[in-house]
Amino acid sequence: MDSNRKTARLAGLLYLLASIPGAFALLYVPGKLVVPGAAAATADRLRASGTLLRMGIGAELVGFSIFIFVALVLYRLFKPVSARHALAMMVLFLISAPISFINVVNEIAALELAGGAGRATYLSAIDPHVRDALAYLFLNLHDAGNMVAQIFWGLWLFPFGICVIRSGFIPRFLGVLLLVAGPGYIASSVGELVLPQYAAAIGQVTSVLTLAELPIIFWLLIWGAKPQRAGVGVS
Repeated sequence: MDSNRKTARLAGLLYLLASIPGAFALLYVPGKLVVPGAAAATADRLRASGTLLRMGIGAELVGFSIFIFVALVLYRLFKPVSARHALAMMVLFLISAPISFINVVNEIAALELAGGAGRATYLSAIDPHVRDALAYLFLNLHDAGNMVAQIFWGLWLFPFGICVIRSGFIPRFLGVLLLVAGPGYIASSVGELVLPQYAAAIGQVTSVLTLAELPIIFWLLIWGAKPQRAGVGVS
């Protein structure tokens, strides 16, 4: 198996391994713990299922860590195609990493405030209702932090898509799909952070657009890439 195909399949494998814990942490865990608009009920769930949130925190850290290597391997794959676009792709994704890692602190704070950590006795001086409200606030801040990071999850797909289209060793339509998914992530973030009154309507559209990112993962993992095309320049 040629080097190009090996690199592509490694990228696909890492992409999938990063996405699974990410989906668990960002979709499944909040769905089980957060009761929209109900701070007390959410805090009760945190106290009853603190382990689930800790598993979510661990999954986030693992997923984000693996994604760093996804960006590095993809940079190696596409640098011969266009060094400029490959670098932009890698940098835009790596900008999101510190945002995502620091954002996990909001979940830890929520767990401590709700008493789900089982050791925050020093918080007993704060009224329980206030603690529950603050725990709910920090979970909301975690969600907002993800929306900030998601802007870069969208932006990196633009140079990524251009690299795929120009490569000649991965089908062009996969690059086009990445260019479709990128605006989906950005629009979703803008809706949640800037236009909350329209967030639900925007989300109905963007949830479909972001699915366009999925095919590249499985193509890289299963088929990899053709040998590097002769004459592809670095730009």
